[in-house]
Amino acid sequence: MNMKLVIFILNKEEFLNEVLETFVELGIPGATVIDSVGMGRILAHDIPIFAGFRNLLQESRPGNKTILTAVEDDKVEPMFNSLERMIGSFDEPGNGIFISIPLDFVKGIHQF
Repeated sequence: MNMKLVIFILNKEEFLNEVLETFVELGIPGATVIDSVGMGRILAHDIPIFAGFRNLLQESRPGNKTILTAVEDDKVEPMFNSLERMIGSFDEPGNGIFISIPLDFVKGIHQF
């Protein structure tokens, strides 16, 4: 079985429950959700030379969620399409980032 690691950075945290429900509907039994923050936010708030970016980030969210899951190859496209319908096009800034990477060894994933 060929699998992919999907890394999904969800900028709109209000969609988290809906995202996880969609995963279950697609037969994706598990994912790891990590609180995360983008580089721009850190630069604007923690490094004085970049403080001017604060004004640009005023409406930006303070953090986001990074979701990691290993899925069968044939689930990547339906997952991507469902997420894009939910949060908007990934081509638009601020909606999130979706990455899939081929996995050559996977152990410890259990179907429920």
